[in-house]
Amino acid sequence: MTETRDIKLLQVRYLDGPNIWTYRAVIEAWVDIGPFEDLPSNQLPGLYERLTAWLPGMIEHRCGIGERGGFLLRLREGTWAGHILEHLSIELQNLAGLQAGFGKARETFTRGIYKVAFRARNEQVGRRALGAARELFLAAVENRPFDVQAVVDELRDLVDRHHFGPSTEAIIDAAAARGIPLIRLNEGNLIQLGYGASLRRAWTAETDRTSAIAEGISRDKTLTKSLLEAVGVPVPEGEIARDPAHAWEIAQDIDGPVVVKPVDGNHARGVTLNLTGQAEIEAAWPLADAEGSEVLVERYIDGDEHRLLIVGDKLVAAARGEIVTITADGRSTIAELVDAQINSDPRRGSAEEFPLDVILIDDNPVVRMELQRQGFTGALVPPAGQQVVVQRTGNMAVEVTDQVHPDFAAAAALAARVVGLDIAGIDLVAQDISAPITSQQAAIVEVNAGPGLLMHLKPAIGRPRPVGAAIVDHLFSPNTTGRIPVVGITGSRGTETVAALTAHLLATAQRTVGLACSQGFFIGKRRVDAGNHDRWESGRMVLMNPRTEVAVIENGPATILNQGLAYDRCQIGVVTDLSEPERWRDFYVRDEDQLFSVLRSQVDVVLPEGCGVLNADQPEVLRMADLCDGNVVLFGSIRRSAGMQAHLDAGGQAVCIDEGVLEVMDGNTVQDRLPLIADGDEARWLAAAVAAVLALGVPTNVILAGLEGLALRNAELIAAAAAAT
Repeated sequence: MTETRDIKLLQVRYLDGPNIWTYRAVIEAWVDIGPFEDLPSNQLPGLYERLTAWLPGMIEHRCGIGERGGFLLRLREGTWAGHILEHLSIELQNLAGLQAGFGKARETFTRGIYKVAFRARNEQVGRRALGAARELFLAAVENRPFDVQAVVDELRDLVDRHHFGPSTEAIIDAAAARGIPLIRLNEGNLIQLGYGASLRRAWTAETDRTSAIAEGISRDKTLTKSLLEAVGVPVPEGEIARDPAHAWEIAQDIDGPVVVKPVDGNHARGVTLNLTGQAEIEAAWPLADAEGSEVLVERYIDGDEHRLLIVGDKLVAAARGEIVTITADGRSTIAELVDAQINSDPRRGSAEEFPLDVILIDDNPVVRMELQRQGFTGALVPPAGQQVVVQRTGNMAVEVTDQVHPDFAAAAALAARVVGLDIAGIDLVAQDISAPITSQQAAIVEVNAGPGLLMHLKPAIGRPRPVGAAIVDHLFSPNTTGRIPVVGITGSRGTETVAALTAHLLATAQRTVGLACSQGFFIGKRRVDAGNHDRWESGRMVLMNPRTEVAVIENGPATILNQGLAYDRCQIGVVTDLSEPERWRDFYVRDEDQLFSVLRSQVDVVLPEGCGVLNADQPEVLRMADLCDGNVVLFGSIRRSAGMQAHLDAGGQAVCIDEGVLEVMDGNTVQDRLPLIADGDEARWLAAAVAAVLALGVPTNVILAGLEGLALRNAELIAAAAAAT
């Protein structure tokens, strides 16, 4: 009987923050490769040929060799299944549109079991990529067919459903370029930029400065027009039409071509342009009615459609629309010509990533009506050379920002301000956007909240505009990053005590402290929850609270191993202790070097302007000083230990425990002496907390007041205990 060869995914985690592998979110899988521990890739006939045929893009994987084709070289020479799963997972994500370059695979101390980690920008996509990688590998081993395209299509569908849209990605990328941290707030596109009291929120092109009143006004086109008209912004005349007959009456009063459109529609749905006859005006009414609550009939302005994007009273991008036409060949139907000449354009697609929509005649009554006005249907074959208009609206394709006349920019900015929108898409019609408004018949026809950004990010013609950066610059003033001081604390022991002491001393400095630790979850002086909050979710809760001015977050080894850190970077990173690595054996950690790799995560994320606070009494912890991007402050109970003394001789700073006092050292000079209100390990943890708040710039007189408050509280507790006995 032939042995079944299989790979088992024992555990799969999403580490949504800096972790033992990298600064960014990863999928970490514990993989039992079973019989493949004795079968490297060069002993599996046909594996190399099948994998490279299915996934030719893996030629770009450099692997540890550092050269193009590096992984394929390893695959040919012989590598193990865990390593192969890593690269298959990365490549499948790449094909789905989520670039994932990082990956590692490491043996554990249990034979055949590996830890496999790879970059995953989205948890759902990363998990499915891993499962598909396992299926693909086994199919290649067993020489079975495998539909790679079907898997890629499935992953792309997951990307569409669960990942950020391209407009939100543009904002996120711009924020990252400025060092502004991100928290995703829902499964959609609602994001938080910055932490705590400095946070801002955005939902694509809407922000926490976008008022509900302004949105309501923008949805009511008649109200918008009346407000704009009142301040001198040119708008087309028009009225609400109760029914088709009333629409014709309004058109007669206007005495010229009209537009029929929904009052509260969007994306040009239900909009029909340049109508003159009674039949076509009455036919357009139900098309508009189906897309909104009321129907508006207004004067048609001859000219090109334009969309001007206003962010914070400034014009940041502009696009011009195109009338979409086809040219008949005398053989094909209009529907066939639309597919061949329009929908074949790579700029068109049904997903959000495409700047232009696919045109489906059967699903678009406005297109059908446009064809009918010309005497055509989708099934008709026009004479060769005949040009047919297919669509007049909704094709913002040409980038024209640099052509916009200051008059139009000023009018658009005024329109946004009158409505009350901080970000607005202003739709206007003009014959020449580069000429003054007064030189032509032009009008603003709509003011839109939450405007689409894709037309500016991926214009069909012209260069992209940095609209994501414009929105970020609108939310955050120059040279700010939306950060608050974050104190992260890790170690084998003492982390809970250091976190509580640090929060107490910072509160003495009149700062609203958000604290997540084993003692509970606190905002200011209020304990929100008494449970154990040494976990990722609690750290995020601290950073999401707009009252938090300083965050103090305990991260024990289990939290780092299970979920990663809750923040991307921190001002202060404290490591209290490195001992008893066998406590984390369930995570395949059993020696000091492995625990070192876990705890160093806290030091790795210290900002260049921040500080690592390290225990000088432990050489293992002191080794992390070289890993810190910022300054280093030591704490310890032995003033003249070799590590401490070398640090002081080099001009470093430290808080030393010395005969009943805490000495604040700058080089070999004693700057201050503070009362030591604890002994044993508690004294060491107190020194760590004092070092952390000193590194944040809290004056020693404020720290002294905090220590005196602690001493008084301890005395009261001792007295109460004595009275009780």
